[in-house]
Amino acid sequence: MKKGNILNLIRYHVERNENAFRNEAIEVAHHFDRLGDTQLAEYIMGLIAASNLYVPQASNFESVYLKSIDIKNLESLNLPAELSSDIIGIINAVKHNIGINRFLFEGSPGTGKTEAAKQVARLLDRSLFYVSFDNLVDSKLGQTDKNINTVFSEINNIPYPEKTVVLFDEIDVIALDRINNNDVREMGRATSTILREFDRLADLNNEIVIIATTNLYKNMDRALTRRFDAVINFNRYNQEDLVEIGVLCFSSYAKSFKNITKDIRLVRKILKTANQLPNPGELKNMIKTSLAFSDTGNNFDYLRRLYKNLMNAQELEDTVLHSQGFTVREIEKLTGKAKSTVARKLNKSGNR
Repeated sequence: MKKGNILNLIRYHVERNENAFRNEAIEVAHHFDRLGDTQLAEYIMGLIAASNLYVPQASNFESVYLKSIDIKNLESLNLPAELSSDIIGIINAVKHNIGINRFLFEGSPGTGKTEAAKQVARLLDRSLFYVSFDNLVDSKLGQTDKNINTVFSEINNIPYPEKTVVLFDEIDVIALDRINNNDVREMGRATSTILREFDRLADLNNEIVIIATTNLYKNMDRALTRRFDAVINFNRYNQEDLVEIGVLCFSSYAKSFKNITKDIRLVRKILKTANQLPNPGELKNMIKTSLAFSDTGNNFDYLRRLYKNLMNAQELEDTVLHSQGFTVREIEKLTGKAKSTVARKLNKSGNR
């Protein structure tokens, strides 16, 4: 415990800054816990929890490595039926209150893992915190292990654990395979520490919901993946799912643009024409930028941009568009050419 902690406690008390006072007191408790004086640390936390002056809300709690995430006003999450069923299953499992509360979301970037974690917290009516990895991995030998210990100490001291979800977003940053990783010793120690702390967390606190995400599931240590009660695969979007997601995203984003003429049917047709649609995250960005970058003097310019982005096309050829099933009127919207010009060109090439 440093002089600064004492001065801060006095200052926050004088200022009647209850949240700051409480967070400082928790930091003091963490300090003693790191020194091995767990009895004193637990006593301090007990005083905080029992105090009528400093009754915190879980959403007000933040610490060195745990940061709060705002889950108000979330965008709708459009998942395939199988994935939606799994998310509902997670909600049910937690509500059964039998200790099934650790879930690993794995899949390619942009498949909705992090957004799904936010929705889980919202549906459970819980506060959501994410583990900040910014300062967690340290180049100093052994310091990463100490930081991981601190993270789990902070998790164990979260007020109202029954009202909390903790997100380890891209947990593979600190938990790659101990055998196959090039930096075997340092990362091996980090992963071993995580395994130990996960087991300790199960003994001390089985009310907090833990969600981890990874893009590198195959590279994760199997001992760690076994610590999760369920692994949810987010790589389950087919072409039809992605088309529907694209249409829904367009309908949502288009409401903010006054200088466009919405043509949902043609948007759907463009999406269906693409040989392979990107994952939802990239697809949403593609639709958003097509709308944002469109010419305010051309009500259908977003269609041209969307087509070019999806097809990776430099130019739009009338004959190619026609061969893909687009009508003369649709080609007119896509290219900005007059209907008569499009029809004349198609007649010359023999496309009627």
